[in-house]
Amino acid sequence: MSKTAYTTHHGMTDLLPGEIEQWQALEAIIHETARLFHFQEIRTPVLEQTELIARGVGQLTDIVSKEMFTFDRGEDHYVLRPEGTAPVARAYVQHHLAQRGGTQRLYYIGPFFRAERPQKGRQRQFHQFGAELVGARGSIADVEIIAFMTRIYRQIGITNTTLKLNSVGEPESREAYRKALRDYFKPLAGQLSEVSRNRLDTNPMRILDSKEEQDQPLKAGAPVITDFLSAASRKHFESVRDLLDKLRIPYDVDPFLVRGLDYYTETAFELTSPDLGSQDALGGGGRYDLLIEEVGGPPTPAVGFACGIERLMIACEALGLKLADPSGPDIYFVTRGEEAARWALEKMPDLRNSGLVCTMDYSGRSLKAQMKDANRQQARFAVIIGEQELNDNMFTLRDMEKSEESLISGSEITERVLSS
Repeated sequence: MSKTAYTTHHGMTDLLPGEIEQWQALEAIIHETARLFHFQEIRTPVLEQTELIARGVGQLTDIVSKEMFTFDRGEDHYVLRPEGTAPVARAYVQHHLAQRGGTQRLYYIGPFFRAERPQKGRQRQFHQFGAELVGARGSIADVEIIAFMTRIYRQIGITNTTLKLNSVGEPESREAYRKALRDYFKPLAGQLSEVSRNRLDTNPMRILDSKEEQDQPLKAGAPVITDFLSAASRKHFESVRDLLDKLRIPYDVDPFLVRGLDYYTETAFELTSPDLGSQDALGGGGRYDLLIEEVGGPPTPAVGFACGIERLMIACEALGLKLADPSGPDIYFVTRGEEAARWALEKMPDLRNSGLVCTMDYSGRSLKAQMKDANRQQARFAVIIGEQELNDNMFTLRDMEKSEESLISGSEITERVLSS
C-alpha cells in the first residue's frame, strides 16, 4: 500500500523555523506600539456566524458574495472569518464592553481566510494586525488610529510609503455618489472590464478599486465623492487633514479611494508601497459609525485599520530589512555515552534558570556529528562531556566563534558563559 504525500491546501502556507522569527519580531513591535498607545489586545474565534459577516461587511461586497469559506453544522451556519472588524464589533456588543467606560482601544493579530485566487502577498489563509477605537466620533480618533498604524511601519524601517486619504461621507452622500457613478459609467459599460460591468448595478463604487488596465482611463473622468459631501463631512475631513499636518504625518488626498467594505463612513485611508508591485496596498482602514448598530448594538462611532502581514514581509524583503537575526543556543552539550547525556540533562535546568539557552544531542551521534550540529545551530559554546570528564569534574568549554578551548569545572559553566 503506497503512502500519500500530504501537502498544505492551495493558498495556505506553513511558517517554518528560519522565517517565523521575523514574524515574532514583528509581533513584538506591534505589541510594544500598542502598549505605547494604550491599546489592549483582543482575540476572537476563527469561526464566526455567517450572518454576522454578511450583515457587517455587506451582502454585495466581493468578500460576502464569492470569497467566504462557509459551512453548516445542523442549524448553525459558520464562516472562517475573512476580516477582523466585524468580529471585534460582535465582541464589543456581546460582552457589553461599553460598560467599561470611555472609548475602547482594541487591537488584534491573527489569521484570516478568503477563497480567492492566490497570488504574491494574497493567500487564502493570510494574517493581519489591526486596531479599533470604539466610542469616539471626532477627528482626533481618526488621526490617532492613523498614527498608530504608521508608527509600526516606521519602527520596522519601512518609510517608502504613501498614505492615501479620502472621505466617503455619510450614508446620504454615498447614495447620491453611487447614483452619479451609475449615470457616468452606464454609457461606458461596453468599454469596462467584465468585473467592473458586474459591479455597475450592485456596487459601482468598487469600480474605482479596479486594477484592470482598460478601466483606468474611464475612471479618470468619473465624478469624485468630495463633491457630494455634506457640510459636516467636509468639516470632519478638513479637521483630519489639519491634525495630520500638525503631527507631521504626510498624506495624499485620493478622491477615488473608497475602500471595499460597506461599513465605512467619513474618513477612509490606505497605506501603499511601491515595493509591493501593482498590488501595492500594505493596509488601510477608516471610520465605520454604522457597524456596531448593524450587528445589534446601540449607535456607536468607531474607527480602525487592518494591515496584511504577508505584504509587510514582502516589503521588508524588497528593502533588505531583517526584523530578527537567527540566534543559536548559548551552550550545546556534546556528550559521549549515556552517563554524559544524563549529566547534561540534569545540568540544563539550572542553566536555564540563569537565563541561558542550552540544548544537547538527543540521538547519540558521534562527537564529530555533534560538533557539526553545534556549529550549524550557531551555538556560542560547546561543553564536551565524556567518562573522563565526569570522573574529574572538569569539562572542555569550546568558544565556537573564537575556536578556543579551556578546562572548567561543572560549577564554573554558568559564570563563564554569562561573563562572555
